[in-house]
This record gives sequence, structure tokens and C-alpha cells, in this order.
Amino acid sequence: MRQMGIAPKIVTTWRRPRVVMRAILAQGPREDRALATLLGACVILFIAQWPFHARAAYLDPSIPLEARLAGGLMGAVFILPVLAYALAGASHVVARAFGGKGAHWSARIALFWALLAISPFMLLHGLVAGFIGPGAALSLVGTAVGLGFLAIWGAGLRVAEFEG
Repeated sequence: MRQMGIAPKIVTTWRRPRVVMRAILAQGPREDRALATLLGACVILFIAQWPFHARAAYLDPSIPLEARLAGGLMGAVFILPVLAYALAGASHVVARAFGGKGAHWSARIALFWALLAISPFMLLHGLVAGFIGPGAALSLVGTAVGLGFLAIWGAGLRVAEFEG
């Protein structure tokens, strides 16, 4: 797979996630790249929450928008990365129990890349949550995002732990 930017790589991930993961792993273990991928995903996930928080602040002004955004920032940019590292470590241990031969780094990049790959759809989810609100549309988009995340992460983890 030729070298390409982030956006085309995300689009390709939705069609051929294992090919993209192989290309990412072929670049070698770079923790700086893994951390940048995770933090980029976390920032986009934080931005995706803005319409929802704006709607919630409008409907219930007792908690101002700034306070809601501060809480979202704390969760998405400071707490989520720690949880992501823990989840990646746990997935690596589980994969090892099932015969996985990958490294900790490859399990981390599989999870972090899956988070970045679903980020455009998290933006859509945030827009639906902010403009339409709770209901069938939000449930449908949320389910699609969740299933997409699991499919991409599963494919990436398979390549990271069981191939090569």
C-alpha cells in the first residue's frame, strides 16, 4: 500500500481495514505515532460532543455550556487516553491467551487507529445528538458507529496479534 494521508487512509480503512493496519504496522513501532493517533482521535471525539452539549445547555441552562464543555474536555482528552491504554493492554493479554504473537505496541495501534477511523462518524453522531436529539435516528447512528468501531478494531487486532 502506497504512502497516503490520514483522510484517505481512514476512507480505505472502512473498505479494507486489514490492509491499512498492515501498512501502519509495516512502518515500525513508533510510540510517538501511536500517541499522536490516539490524541488526534480524542480531540475529534471531544469536538463531536459540542452539538450535544450545546443542546443540553439550551434545554437545561442550570449547567452552562462552558461547564459542560470543560467536563467533556476532561473526559475525552485526559481520561479517555488512559482508558484506551488500559483497554489496549487488556486486549493484548486476551489475545495472548488465544495464541496471539503480537507486541503491546501493535495492540495499542490497532485500538488507537480504530478510534481515529470512526471519528468522522462520531462527528455525525454528535450532529444527530445535537440537532435531532434522542430517538431512533440517534440510536441507529450510535449502533452503526459502535459496530463499525468493533469491526475495524477486531480486524486491526487480528492483523496485529495473529499475522506476522
